[in-house]
Amino acid sequence: MSTSTAFEKAKNENRAALVGYLPAGFPTVEGSIDALTTMVEAGCDIIEVGLPYSDPVMDGPTIQDAVQQALDGGVRVDDVFRVVEAVAATGVPTLVMTSWNPIERRGVDRFAQQLQDAGGAGLITPDITPDFAPEWIEAADARDLDKVFLVAPSSTDERIAMTTAECRGFVYATAVMGVTGARAKTSELAAPLVARAKDLSPAGSDLPVGVGLGVSNGAQAAEMAAYADGVIVGSAFVRTLLDNRSDEQAALKALASMTEDLAAGVRAR
Repeated sequence: MSTSTAFEKAKNENRAALVGYLPAGFPTVEGSIDALTTMVEAGCDIIEVGLPYSDPVMDGPTIQDAVQQALDGGVRVDDVFRVVEAVAATGVPTLVMTSWNPIERRGVDRFAQQLQDAGGAGLITPDITPDFAPEWIEAADARDLDKVFLVAPSSTDERIAMTTAECRGFVYATAVMGVTGARAKTSELAAPLVARAKDLSPAGSDLPVGVGLGVSNGAQAAEMAAYADGVIVGSAFVRTLLDNRSDEQAALKALASMTEDLAAGVRAR
């Protein structure tokens, strides 16, 4: 299922979509499935499954801790697809967020086919731009997979226009300059970036824009939902699991509570 379906549903309900992220294999492969399905049940509209990689690009210390735990546990790319399959079976669009290197090593066409076979919606590729990803664009277009590229406050108008033209599903707007991590307040750069992405996109306002980096509670989600089509949350979910790592049931309960708070926030626009 494409993420555009979830964004359309949220738009019809006059709200933003809630997009939740966790790395596959954290705290374990089965544990990540349990956590992500808990997030779906508590209100996430779209799920991002992180592919653990030893050389992160955007990951801040919180996500790095979780990724390292997954790598230490022996998680493999095939495990990522197993997580995607389990989460996608809930009916919620499920994407993989990954550095480019693991895709290239496996083979772009093979990776795309395995993603499709698992029921995945598409890929978020934070460290590659459309002009350097012709093979992925071809493989994705052949399978109708979402292509989610990133724009940042530092992106030129030309770069934003080129990037949004190649996105399918949504465009990922990084609201702050720097690595991931929950923050005390959201960035003042986010709203202007969303406006630029829509103004410069060939699809105009029809292109959903999801904003990520920094949201950690419902109040911040509501603030961002006033101008964004999607509110993307990662580090806050990871931190909740890290803080409750000694008690799996307590961790899932805390995760559900946080998701419910965020889901209420995107509905309070």
